[in-house]
Amino acid sequence: MTDYIPVSGVVACHVCPRRYYFERSEEREESPRYTVCKQVSTHLGELLEPEQIWQEILCVLPEAGEDVRELFDECITACSGTSWQRPVQVDLAVESDTLGIRGRVDKVFEDGTFAVTRSSAAPKAGVYATDRLRIACYIACLSETLGRTVAGGYVEYVASGVCRYVEPQPRDRREMIKAIRAAKREVAGEIPPRPLRA
Repeated sequence: MTDYIPVSGVVACHVCPRRYYFERSEEREESPRYTVCKQVSTHLGELLEPEQIWQEILCVLPEAGEDVRELFDECITACSGTSWQRPVQVDLAVESDTLGIRGRVDKVFEDGTFAVTRSSAAPKAGVYATDRLRIACYIACLSETLGRTVAGGYVEYVASGVCRYVEPQPRDRREMIKAIRAAKREVAGEIPPRPLRA
């Protein structure tokens, strides 16, 4: 299979197939918020050295202003009081030939679990539905890539200093399959109908 759907596309199609269809070809810049959270995340599990991490952020995002620095300081404060696992590999490209999807897992841990980094604030309990779907997609990809069963993964809400484990349920996997089918139809050129409750 050559036309893989990115995991981000599956999630976008789950949220709104019609919007995914029209925005699929647009280039999207990484948000400063994600840049900060991603860079802080790469240091979790070790001693956080704020000025070193800030210099890395400035290297990635030279135009970072005071608002970005404030977010960075909030992330460092939130993450300093939490115990984090140290990954054995970062930014691992994974894919599922069976489902026709691919993506990049932010972290893989020694015990075979993995984590994705999110820049949004953590919900009061659990994880967002889109993050459950994202984890389900990455489990399918990681299981095929590594050739072993992966039961669940973590969602790191860096801005909140929270890491939550997710084991997708059958309903999450059904939503994943439904979103993949919709994305494949759209890649083939089919315009999705307007949703009943848009």
